[in-house]
This record gives sequence, structure tokens and C-alpha cells, in this order.
Amino acid sequence: MGKLDVSLLRYLNRGDIRVLIAIEQGTKNHELTPTQLAASIANLQHGGVHKVLKELCKRNLLSYERGKTYDGYRLTNAGYDHLALHALTKKNVIASFGYQIGVGKESNIYVVADPEGNEFCLKLHRLGRTCFRNIKSKRDYHKHRRAPSWLYLSKISAAKEFAYMKALHERGFPIPKPIDCNRHCVVMELIVGTTLINVSDIEDVPTLYDDLMNLIVRFADAGVIHGDFNEFNIMLMEDEKPIVIDFPQMVSIMHPNAEYFFERDVNCIRTFFKKRFGYESELYPKFSDIERSDALDAELRCSGFTKAMEKDINREMGLIDEDSEGEEDEIEEKSEDNIDVTIETKNLEEENVKENSDNEESSSNFESKVLDKSNLDKNVSSKALEDDERYIASDECESSEDKFEAATARSTISTLYMDDMLKRMKKQAKRRVTKEERKKCVAKGEASAVTRRRRDDLHTIKDSHGIWG
Repeated sequence: MGKLDVSLLRYLNRGDIRVLIAIEQGTKNHELTPTQLAASIANLQHGGVHKVLKELCKRNLLSYERGKTYDGYRLTNAGYDHLALHALTKKNVIASFGYQIGVGKESNIYVVADPEGNEFCLKLHRLGRTCFRNIKSKRDYHKHRRAPSWLYLSKISAAKEFAYMKALHERGFPIPKPIDCNRHCVVMELIVGTTLINVSDIEDVPTLYDDLMNLIVRFADAGVIHGDFNEFNIMLMEDEKPIVIDFPQMVSIMHPNAEYFFERDVNCIRTFFKKRFGYESELYPKFSDIERSDALDAELRCSGFTKAMEKDINREMGLIDEDSEGEEDEIEEKSEDNIDVTIETKNLEEENVKENSDNEESSSNFESKVLDKSNLDKNVSSKALEDDERYIASDECESSEDKFEAATARSTISTLYMDDMLKRMKKQAKRRVTKEERKKCVAKGEASAVTRRRRDDLHTIKDSHGIWG
């Protein structure tokens, strides 16, 4: 169910934590944090950053990788976990770490306790797994970013869930009480109950069905839709009262696909009760029955809720004036302009780096690709013609019309065969390229980088005979 060794946390000193934080801050503007930048950010009193970096790499809290233009360090999932747990222990939120109680497609759940011995639930967000990598079509955390790191996306997911839980708990919804949040960790109340998927017998099935449908409508009246309201995210207490969990995927009722999400939540409960308990009711809520009574989506800026919608709702409730609205628009426009300028400058820098690195490879690779493609087309076409000749020679006893139909059918089959072969060859070529790139990115440490630079310098000196005599 996943491994998280927290025993290293007691052996990390102040210098180790400073270096981990330096690598974390360096990843805001760099894909890989160089050693010089990490040393300047950490600013240790007696130096020794290189030694600390090597020790952290041995403990798998950092990884040394080779980039396109430079080498540097990257924060691993274990290092990010230790930073979050260290911050929570400094706040006296948690003092002991227990066993794992659940694994989801985007999170791991553990039992923890505070210094007084009260048990809580710790949820570690783990975006970027193989079952949940298509983040652009399922979440809007990335916004305008093209390639954000999975650690940063996990941090945003945890912050969103904590904000949703805090607002819903204040409004009296049956959810776990949120305690604290740091980076990608969310500490909440531990619910002693069973998940609905593991429940086989219920005393009053119609009452539970009504309670769940009323919860869906209550969420929608507040302005949000759960989006994943099913038997895996509903827990039952001893008195058969439901408690809802898992909130990062919540959307606004103003979302373009809000009706689809609402009906999906309703149908999940209906199909589960029909299969598990044999209960089917003709009464179920519809999206047209929603009556907004709260602006929770405007307060939390839920997915699918724009700034224009927020202004309209606040204007109807009398929360903003026309004069203040104009000033806010000017401030927002200036901030957006500054963001656009920074994004454009970053894009230009990235394009310049890519042009310098790709121009050298493009001329040689293009000729090799063209020759490979022409040879492949010749081989495939010659093979298809040989097959056609064999096929026609074997059918000499048939009439001319049959021969003509057979030849045309065989030609269509050969063209389809060529297309399939080309697609397969392209896939194999892509796999080979990705494997080679992964092998190139593997680096053992700073010593290998130094020897690689010296080797490159020797090659340049040998090749440039005119300059060095």
C-alpha cells in the first residue's frame, strides 16, 4: 500500500532542513536547482553544502539529475513528505506517525496523533501516478502553466481541499473537521466508521437513500457539486449517518458541465443501491430543481466560476459598489499585464535555448529520417507487390473478372498493411528515443559531471587544430 519511512525525520538536523528548503525554493524558477544556487539560498554558517547534498541523495530525499543545459538537484516525494511532516511537528499538530489506512488514485492516508495522544487522519496528495496523469482534462490546477511539477500540483490540490473542508464544516455539512494543512498534507478528524462500499446490510435503506440525495441537493444549493459522490467517498457511522470525504474535484454549479456532474453523482447512488440492496426509487433530484441559497463557489473560486460571475453575485448581494469595482478592474488588469510580460519573457528564453540546442541536431537528423522513411516505403511496397504476384499466379484458373477483383482487394489490403507498419515503426522509434533520453538523464553525482566537462573540453581541443596549432 505504499512506503513512507519517517524514521529519517529524527536524524535530520537543522542544516539538512535548510538545504531541503533551498532546493524547494530553487525549483520555483528552475527545473533542476544548481549547487551554487542551493548554497546561496541555504546560507549555512560553516558551509558544507556539498556534503549535505550527498547525504540527502543517499537517503533518497534528493536526486541528482542531468539536464539539457546544466546539472542539478530535484526534490523527491520522500523529501517533500519530510519537509511537510517537519513543519507539522514544529507546530505541534502531530507528534507520532501510525499505519496506513487507505490508498487512492491521488492520495495516501495515514493515522497520526498529536502530543496529547488524540488521533487524526493525515492525507498525502500524490498527483502524477500512472492512473491519474491526464491532469489537464480532469483538473484546472495548472491554469496557464505548460509543464508544472507534480509536487506543486499536489500542493495546490491539498490547499483546495482544505479550503473546501473548512468552508463546508463552518456551514454544518457532515464532513471531517479540518485541523491543519502544510504543502501537500492535510490533517483532519479521524472518522471511525466503514466505507459504504464495504457495507452489506442496512436497517433502513430508504432513509439512507433520502439522506444522500438531500446531501447532493444541499451541496448544489450552496453553489458547489461534489463531482465524485459515490460509495467510495461516503462513510457510515454506527448510527448509519453518512459522512462525505474527498473534495479536491468539486466544481461550481456555473460550470459548463455542471449538469453532467450533478446527474453523475445522482446516478452513482441510484445504481449502487439497486445493485447492493435491490432498492430503486422513482424519486431523485434533477439539476433544474436547484435553488441557490449560498455563494460558496464565489467564496472559494471553484472550478468553472469566473470573475464576471463572482462580480454579478456580489453585486446582487450588495457586497461591492460600482466605484470600488472600477478600481478592482484596473488593479486586475495591471496584474494580468505583468503576468503576461513575465510569461512572454520566460517563453522567449526557453525558445532561444531550444533553438541553440536543436539547430545542431536538426540538419543531421532530418537527412537520416528521410532516408529511413524512403527505404521503409520501398521495402514495404516491394513486399506488397510480391504478395500480389503470388496471389494472382495461384489463381490462374479463375476468370478475368475474379482476377481483377482479387487484385483490387489485395491492393487495398497492402495499403492498409503499409499504414499499420508505418504506425508501428513510428511507435518503436519513439520508444527508443525516450529510452535513450532517460539513459542520458541518469547521473551518479557531481563527480561524473566534472569528468564529463573535462572530457568535452579535451574533445574540443583535439578537434580545433587550427586554433591550438
